[in-house]
Amino acid sequence: MSEKGFIEQEEIFSQVLRAGRRTYFFDVRETKAGDYYLTITESKKFTHEDGSFHYKKHKIYLYKEDFTEFNEMLNKATEFIVNEKGEEVISERHQKDYHKEVEAEKNEDSTEGTSSESFTDLNFEDI
Repeated sequence: MSEKGFIEQEEIFSQVLRAGRRTYFFDVRETKAGDYYLTITESKKFTHEDGSFHYKKHKIYLYKEDFTEFNEMLNKATEFIVNEKGEEVISERHQKDYHKEVEAEKNEDSTEGTSSESFTDLNFEDI
């Protein structure tokens, strides 16, 4: 038995997606009644200062009766993201100078038509 008390069934079918520090496992398993279900596991590697490491895992159990709605919602959510933000990855992890570019653009936008004396620096800790 696993630590959560679930009996882990042998995988019937398995796929692995490695994505940086995260790995996603898509495993088809069999219920006691002989039907199939899907487990999706996210495993993320954490490294300690001494060089040792551990993994944190999160698991979703998905049964056939939920496949259609799950797939529809996943497709709608991913389409929304791509339509709103495009397919380009924008993050510090994938684009090391991202913050510098954003800061440069903000500085250019904020200085157009204004002098530096008219700008007030706010600190949210003061509010």
